[in-house]
Amino acid sequence: MDASTRISLITGAAAEVVGIEHLEARIADGGTIRAYVGFEPSGKAHVGWKVLATNLRRMLDADVNVLIFMADWHAWVNDKFGGDMDKIHTTAKYMEEVFRSLLNHPEEGDGPGQLRFGYASEIMDSGDYWARVLRCSKNMSLARVRRTFSIMGRDEDSGDGDLSKFFYPAMQAADIFEMNIDLAIGGMDQRKAHMYMREVADHWGWTKATCIHTPIISGLKSAGARMDSFDHKMSKSDPSGAILLHDTPEQLRKKMRKAYLDVEKDDSPIYELLQYIVLPEQGQITVTPKPEYGDPSTYDNLETFVAAVQSGAIHPLDAKFAIADAISSGLESMREHFASNPQLLESVNEITG
Repeated sequence: MDASTRISLITGAAAEVVGIEHLEARIADGGTIRAYVGFEPSGKAHVGWKVLATNLRRMLDADVNVLIFMADWHAWVNDKFGGDMDKIHTTAKYMEEVFRSLLNHPEEGDGPGQLRFGYASEIMDSGDYWARVLRCSKNMSLARVRRTFSIMGRDEDSGDGDLSKFFYPAMQAADIFEMNIDLAIGGMDQRKAHMYMREVADHWGWTKATCIHTPIISGLKSAGARMDSFDHKMSKSDPSGAILLHDTPEQLRKKMRKAYLDVEKDDSPIYELLQYIVLPEQGQITVTPKPEYGDPSTYDNLETFVAAVQSGAIHPLDAKFAIADAISSGLESMREHFASNPQLLESVNEITG
């Protein structure tokens, strides 16, 4: 595979790429390119993980080694499950199974095109790691750190009563340096953490990983307004506004029925689901109205679909149900996986209620 094809695969589905020159240099040098995406174990999977999975699958196809990093101590700092580490670890094991199912990638290991899973607790016993955390904290003001708090889903004042939260961005940066990561992947909501990491690298003369930011899916009730706080994004804390990967086809249709859609605008969350999940996975979408209202129609790009909704060629409810059914189809293999291996999902259901 030539260099331009690899770069296109790695970056082609991203919303933003920062520092592509490092990726270009690593491809030219040869050797294994190491990518990482970090997750706080915090509950059941929602459909935003499918966006990340699309990008990770492209990287695996481009012979990148992909690490899915379970940030267990970061979740503890962020008060997930009240700091109960047993619950955090149970959820992390469940997340491993979700991504194995989503990626359908049997090759696990350290080599090119292989998938790995790792835990923060596996690297945090090292004194070198904590020395790195301190270096990542050096010359960073409290105000500078506060500006990164949105990566934890918190506002800038939330750490004033909890010093540990000020270490969170330094820990996230240290993870990337300590594991010799070439590609740091995350949603656009992780951009501030990655820019913090690159600022640290400039200060110490360390290698700066290329940062690949994926699109954020808005909550179903959101008009899709882009805000710095990312308070429009889909969150499992609002079950009626979020698509969980374990929702049944009936639940998906019920949720989608209430999704925001103004036929005169093009910023609906259902369009985001089509653009970032359905079309990359399936290549097209078919809208099937009731027979008395017309024949099925198929679309292979976002623009013609939106135009059809705006012109009245597609009824808004038919558009919503088509998206719901397409997402449901893409989740069938994961449903089958957890139907055959229900223990971890059952445990997470008990934890999350």
